[in-house]
Amino acid sequence: MLETRAIIVRTDGKYALVEANRANGCEQCSGRGCGASKLSQLFCSKPRQFRADNQINAGVGDQVIVSVAEGAVLRGIGLVYLLPLMLLLMGAMLGNMGAAHTEQRDVYAFAGALLGLGAGFVFAKWISLRQIRSRFQPYITRRWQE
Repeated sequence: MLETRAIIVRTDGKYALVEANRANGCEQCSGRGCGASKLSQLFCSKPRQFRADNQINAGVGDQVIVSVAEGAVLRGIGLVYLLPLMLLLMGAMLGNMGAAHTEQRDVYAFAGALLGLGAGFVFAKWISLRQIRSRFQPYITRRWQE
C-alpha cells in the first residue's frame, strides 16, 4: 500500500479534497536516497490536490495519511499508457494491411495509428470513469500523529 501525508483543504460529503506534501515522496525511501523526492521537486513545482474517500470523517485543516490500494498505481499506468500504445500499434498494422497499393501503406498506417491512439485514450478514459471509485480511488486511512 502506498501512503503519503496530506492536508484536507475541503470536504464534500464522504469525500475530501486533500493537498499532498510534494516533498516527501512515498515516505518509504526518502531517507535512503532513491530520488523520488528530488524528482517530485523537479517536476511538481506546485502542490497536488486530489479527491480522496474520507472514511474517517476528518475535517478541514487536519493532517492525514492518504493511501492507494496495492497495485492501483501499476494498473493505472497500464491503463493510461499501455492501452493507447497497443491500440496505436494495432491501428498502424491494420492500416498498413488495408492499403490497396504499396504506395499508400504509409498513409494508411499513419491514419490507422492515429485512430488507434484516439480510440485508446477514449477507451482508457471510459474504463477509468467506471472504475475510479472502486480500484483507483485514494482514501484517507488515519490522522497524522507527530
